[in-house]
Amino acid sequence: MLPAAAGYDRAITVFSPDGRLYQVEYAIETVRRGTLAIGIKAKDGVVLAVEEKTRKLQINNVTQKIFQVDDHIGVAAAGYIPDARTQVDHARFFAQSNRLIYDEPVDVEGVAKNIADMAQQFTQYAGVRPFGVALLLAGVDKNGANLFLTDPSGTYIGYDAMAIGAGSDQVTDFLEKSYKQDISLAEAASLAVECIYLVSEDKSSTKHLKMAIIDTKTKTMRKIEDEELEKYAASAKERAGKHPA
Repeated sequence: MLPAAAGYDRAITVFSPDGRLYQVEYAIETVRRGTLAIGIKAKDGVVLAVEEKTRKLQINNVTQKIFQVDDHIGVAAAGYIPDARTQVDHARFFAQSNRLIYDEPVDVEGVAKNIADMAQQFTQYAGVRPFGVALLLAGVDKNGANLFLTDPSGTYIGYDAMAIGAGSDQVTDFLEKSYKQDISLAEAASLAVECIYLVSEDKSSTKHLKMAIIDTKTKTMRKIEDEELEKYAASAKERAGKHPA
């Protein structure tokens, strides 16, 4: 335990003398220790990709870290995944309520703000703890392709490309150098795989990779199957060979 905490980390409702909420910072650290999740916005859609480390006997055809909120919105999570399920269920209810009340698909930013509001509520009341998860919300709405990040503090920010989880600092630096505004969906998918290979122990197979895309034509989230993922992985290896990290 850091001496600086001096007991101020025992209650969520108490600021430390230097203006910090240690429980929120601990929750953000939980996110940093989770496996990598990436979101990349392209000119014709959005890509979500995650690394999932499975055990030998585990059935891995069900994605644990990518969720569908509505037809046109997907979520990738890093951190404490059971908390992500709770936030996703909340987001699904919000999205469906919007369809029932207004008879139109919900905006991606509206969902991001709603989840962030929920996360913020859990930073100010005794008897609760902050959510130990960050989410990348990707979707296509009337404003085009969107990508937002929500974190345990209740912050939500829009990005062109973002990484969360273990190794995210290194991957974000790589994205800042490699990302281009006019990138296609296929190029974004290959770039996402390249980002995961950058920090993963397994730099060749695709068994530990999961991916979903939402394109601007169909405005529908689609899970990427193994064959298509292999193509993106081959393209990523080719890119990595031309531009070694």
